[in-house]
Amino acid sequence: MPDPLARAAELRRTLNRAIHAYYVLDAPEMSDAEYDRLFRELTALEAAHPGLRTSDSPTLRVGAEPASALRKHRHLAPMLSLANAFSDEELDAWEDRNARIAPDVRAAGYTVEVKIDGAAVCLTYRDGVLTMGATRGNGVIGEDVTANLRTIPDVPLRLAGEGWPALLEVRGEVYFPTASFAALNAKRAAAGEPLFANARNSAAGSLRQLDPRITRERGLRCFAFAVETPAVRLPFPTQAARLDALEAWGFRVAPQRRRVADLGAAKALAAELGAGLDALPFGADGVVVKVDDF
Repeated sequence: MPDPLARAAELRRTLNRAIHAYYVLDAPEMSDAEYDRLFRELTALEAAHPGLRTSDSPTLRVGAEPASALRKHRHLAPMLSLANAFSDEELDAWEDRNARIAPDVRAAGYTVEVKIDGAAVCLTYRDGVLTMGATRGNGVIGEDVTANLRTIPDVPLRLAGEGWPALLEVRGEVYFPTASFAALNAKRAAAGEPLFANARNSAAGSLRQLDPRITRERGLRCFAFAVETPAVRLPFPTQAARLDALEAWGFRVAPQRRRVADLGAAKALAAELGAGLDALPFGADGVVVKVDDF
């Protein structure tokens, strides 16, 4: 008879790899039936041996019992807001201000990314395992929605790859895919329930459900876009390299991103990406330009 501890560990690795392949890589590596069979086996093992369940078990994605209230959580580093620019002239003025602080900024390059229209979240990992997930809140203190975030398949319960520090916070955006939001409203209409007004507010509301099983049913997804490591300096000196690292660690990162050499190229790419926002399979409300070199 196989050792329950070893078998549970093997099942967790297999199922988490399958979740990553299906949702992040869009390259399924097993059938739904096989996944369900292995998932049921792991569920049965954990029921028979409660001590076997670890914090990266895919069974936690099903949803825990409802909470009575959401606890507050202080972020390791503040989640700051973006500044707005509505013209090329305002972007020029932004670069000029930066250049007065660091003259070499004009040659440091820029990353240009699509701004996902969703709810910002903060994911804390200790020794590679997700230990806390919170809403942005006021940027300093958010709400603990760990159980809800665990139900989102794009959120790794354990980091992949290597090079991540013992403690880090990953910032991401939880959103409704356009098709999922339409399906949710169609279901509500059929039940005679009022429709949700927009995907962004609905994503935020879904994250704050006291019952994680409701969150799971909503079909939310998540893109990662930043990482904070208060105690150490990451060996990735640019935003582009950090996005690549996040992808290697198992996160989904919006594919509509590119590094360019100067602000002129950033303006052109921002215009190009901005013109195609309505065609994306998720809500996007702008384009983000960041100095690439930290």
